[in-house]
Amino acid sequence: MNVLRTFDLLGRYRENFIKDDALCFKHNGSWIKYSTQKYIEYSDNFCFGLYESGFRKGDKIITVTGNRPEWNFVDMGMSMIGVVHVPVFTSLSDSEYEYIVKDSGARMIITDSKLYKSLKPVIDRNGLSISTFTFDKVEGAYNWMEIVEKGKKCSEKTRKEVEKVKELIIPEDFATLIYTSGTTGKPKGVMLSHKNLVTNFISAAGVFKLKSSDKYLSILPFCHVGGRLGNYQTQYCGSSIYYAENMATIAANMAEVKPDGFDAVPRVLEKFYDVIISKGKNLKGVKKTLFFWAVNLGLKYKPFGENGWFYERKLRIADKLIFSKWRQALGGNVRIVGCGGASLQQRLERIFWAAGIKIINMYGLTETSPIITINRTEKGKVKLGSVGMVIEGVEIKIADDGEILCKGPNVMIGYYKDPELTKSVFDKEGWFHTGDIGHIEDNRFLMVTDRKKEIFKLSNGKFIAPQIIENIFKESPIIDQIMVIGEHQKFASALISPNFKYFDDRRETKEISFSDYEDLIQLPQVQSLFSSEVNKFNMRLNPPERINRFRLVKDEWSPATGELSPTLKLRRHYIQEKYDTVVREVYHEII
Repeated sequence: MNVLRTFDLLGRYRENFIKDDALCFKHNGSWIKYSTQKYIEYSDNFCFGLYESGFRKGDKIITVTGNRPEWNFVDMGMSMIGVVHVPVFTSLSDSEYEYIVKDSGARMIITDSKLYKSLKPVIDRNGLSISTFTFDKVEGAYNWMEIVEKGKKCSEKTRKEVEKVKELIIPEDFATLIYTSGTTGKPKGVMLSHKNLVTNFISAAGVFKLKSSDKYLSILPFCHVGGRLGNYQTQYCGSSIYYAENMATIAANMAEVKPDGFDAVPRVLEKFYDVIISKGKNLKGVKKTLFFWAVNLGLKYKPFGENGWFYERKLRIADKLIFSKWRQALGGNVRIVGCGGASLQQRLERIFWAAGIKIINMYGLTETSPIITINRTEKGKVKLGSVGMVIEGVEIKIADDGEILCKGPNVMIGYYKDPELTKSVFDKEGWFHTGDIGHIEDNRFLMVTDRKKEIFKLSNGKFIAPQIIENIFKESPIIDQIMVIGEHQKFASALISPNFKYFDDRRETKEISFSDYEDLIQLPQVQSLFSSEVNKFNMRLNPPERINRFRLVKDEWSPATGELSPTLKLRRHYIQEKYDTVVREVYHEII
């Protein structure tokens, strides 16, 4: 069956992938599995129930929940009658939820029991005209199963009308409204069509080459366009999808599910690597020596035997002694990992490939559904350190100022209710301006260097691309997050959020003593340690790029505290404002 609209995945399931574990999630300590047939039944009945409730093409429904099979049921149910799905992050502020409800004009919001308790007061307090339903049973709340039950009992007339509506939905129709995470200013609503999503996930499926017998651990939230892509392309391949409970349970879920692949943002891979390295540091004697011999070998990895036969021989030894245990820690079967959403450190990509875990690095935006370029796994089609070659049907070019431009069936319809903003990101020839800076190597591979808006100029006229510098410094085990600053100043400086777990571990072993994190960052030995680390990494940079001064902060940056977006990118304006006094003190602007 040809898949032209997202809900055509259901027909493909029916024809090709009859299985008992199509969609799986963990509830009360046990994995609950939904069969292909149950997936189709729930989706159809939710669709019929919506139609009986008066929902029509162009209406909008918001979902705010973690990954779960029910998300798919309502997603497919909406799409079959042209209702626009508005998936929203679970970590937004009250004001952001209020804005999205008002701006989208959604008629219904479906959430889970935990978020219902925080969202319902926001809706009531602001007098928002929207019906609130829950996936879980909550006393006094409408439940999504009420719509499913209504669909089960619907008339034959409704079923026939729905079939007619489905037939009239075309690939170019508006399918989903995704609000960007908003590293600056208010969120932008991105309108994507069925064609945008479908062409992208079919092309991605051709790269990942998952099999119907594979298991895939879904980690990225569906409100993240990358998570949604992974969800759709895995269904297109017929692989069984297991939804991770949350970020804290990923390791346990890996051990239970033993997945063949999973999706991630660089931050997830950084955490995996940090945990593995910390365990290596706790080893003793020969075991520790062998561990770090293997790590150093892996950091020099080049694919397809490019390092020569002697390196490959050593790698086989390292694999038997060390890297096989890494794979075991991820369940034992992982062979492929989709990664995007932010800049990936090249060293992580190399060492995971060396360990037999192929990180498929990709690049794109919400506005491009999301993939523009992606690395492959075949010889000649992968370049570690790049974000790969263009995906099928997509074109790119580099503008005179270095900006990456894109054309293709993946490019959005436009920004919701904002024709002027839409117009501003397309040029006269129809190229979409990504806002990212990059260049092409070997006539095929895209290298992304920074966000155009984030590059700044020092007072001496030298341009600074902060992401490149930040990625280098984040290789340090004592640095969790870093933001490079210095626009219009004489030199570059940085705000550093330490890896507090590193120091907590040393407090337990009595190597260091501190009462709290504010006390920690003021300790002379800690300041000295960071000075040495900064000096070490500065040697890898050109003089204008070097961090001349730095300040440690006592806060761990996260989406919950506002320094990171829901996709774990730095919210630079927020950080700049939060630490304004510290920044001004760095440059002696406070007397």
